[in-house]
Amino acid sequence: MQLAFCLYKYFPYGGLQRTFLRIALACQARGHAVRVYTLDWSGEVPEGFEIVLVPVTALTNIRRYQKFAAWVTDDLRARPVDRVVGFNKMPGLDVYYAGDPCYEDKARTLRNPFYRLSARYRHFAAAERAVFAPPSQTRLLMISRVQQTLFEKYYGTPPERFHMLPPGIARDRRAPSDAPRIRAEFRTEFGLADDDLLLLQIGSDFKRKGLDRSLQALANLPEELRQRARLIAIGQDKPDAFLRRADMLGVVGQISILPGRDDIPRFLLGADVFLHPAYHEAAGAVLLEALVAGLPVLCTAICGYAHYIVEADGGLVIPEPFAQATMDGLLQRMLQNGEERRRWQANALAFAETADIYSRAERAADFILMEQG
Repeated sequence: MQLAFCLYKYFPYGGLQRTFLRIALACQARGHAVRVYTLDWSGEVPEGFEIVLVPVTALTNIRRYQKFAAWVTDDLRARPVDRVVGFNKMPGLDVYYAGDPCYEDKARTLRNPFYRLSARYRHFAAAERAVFAPPSQTRLLMISRVQQTLFEKYYGTPPERFHMLPPGIARDRRAPSDAPRIRAEFRTEFGLADDDLLLLQIGSDFKRKGLDRSLQALANLPEELRQRARLIAIGQDKPDAFLRRADMLGVVGQISILPGRDDIPRFLLGADVFLHPAYHEAAGAVLLEALVAGLPVLCTAICGYAHYIVEADGGLVIPEPFAQATMDGLLQRMLQNGEERRRWQANALAFAETADIYSRAERAADFILMEQG
């Protein structure tokens, strides 16, 4: 088959982008041709991929996305393919990978009513409706049953169009046999003493991932713990506002904000607690990446994959509605109790041995390539 994959932007460190690449490579490995439509590609191009950089410009991102969809539609009409797979919502998709949460729900529950008069709302609501409304024939790859329920609520999407995927965690995130050596070398490199406590947060879009909440929780720790704690945040985003916030809170000397990088497993092995107090998160593969590395997790219940933390007994979940004081207390508990952290670590490593959390790309490829009835 000739397959077309559509996403607005590719860069190596985004969760959605990494999932796209694994699925596209899984399809290619079965002998199918891959064409990718995107506005921007950063990083290496896999051998055999046809990358189409869509040549549209506009003063706003919204207008650019609209032009992107129209240009891709025209090009597909001239150069047809067997399947069109989207990782952003747009009309004309045969398959959509639902990596983003329900936009209509966010617009109605987290914004004031006037937001729905904006051009931004009109664009994203129309794009979501084109994918999920009953007249659409787009088949849906889901990663969260909570999100499926929301799409059914707002659009009445027929349930037979949904297909639930398991997580797709890269096996290189699992703790290797020499994890203690890697941890020791990492902590020496970053100047961490044996009794220092490293908090780790990973994910682009710092605002949505709740980095402000993590900074506040660090600042609110009891003095003895706060003096021993450091926070490293990693992601493709602008750090300036968060550095200013950390300075205002008096913890700027205890944090590092790093751009996306390739050696994430070292950080997972070197840290003591993984933080993910996201405001919105359809799934949160990074939660499972931390688990399989044996790193205890503290996340918000809003995360689609928060239930895995409970099932594995590999950390704690901050209940909804979120309260900063609750997060502060849970983080303090995790940092004060080394024995409990070691128990969570052992539970997480045991979970990594048996759970079906590695096969998303293969299962997605099965679905994309199956005959449509």
